[in-house]
Amino acid sequence: MLNVHLVPHTHDDVGWLKTVDQYFYGEKNNIQRAGVQYILDSVVQELLQDPSKRFIYVEIAFFARWLNEQNDIMRHAVKGLVNSGRLEFILGGWCMNDEATTHYNAIIDQHALGFEFLRQNFGECGRPRVAWQIDPFGHSREQASLFAQMGFDGLFFDVLTMKI
Repeated sequence: MLNVHLVPHTHDDVGWLKTVDQYFYGEKNNIQRAGVQYILDSVVQELLQDPSKRFIYVEIAFFARWLNEQNDIMRHAVKGLVNSGRLEFILGGWCMNDEATTHYNAIIDQHALGFEFLRQNFGECGRPRVAWQIDPFGHSREQASLFAQMGFDGLFFDVLTMKI
């Protein structure tokens, strides 16, 4: 018997081939197709409509921007999804940093920024418990060590991703 786990998730770069605005609003799709606001709009609606669904989210820079554009009713609904564990934040950094060439101070600072946003908006329910590193640019033991010191329960890295 083979168990296959499909994990719906995002990986939206916070400024790789396009600017943050272009990724968020879906501009310049001839460079790369991405419209983060539409991903979050559709995922949250699906979660609200179907209690059997779950979703994990990584890039807090985009999520913070999206949440700040929502009304109080939607913010309350999102908080309910987080509290019930159906919308879960993993990694929790402002972005998913590259590993091979990033200085540890930058890694710590951008995670602290993301963690603080999650704490202020969702309390303990928003705290990421799992680190997530799926960029295919190599992995470092220093990154794993930092994640352990940040208190993560586990680290998923270099997972198979498919574009649909």
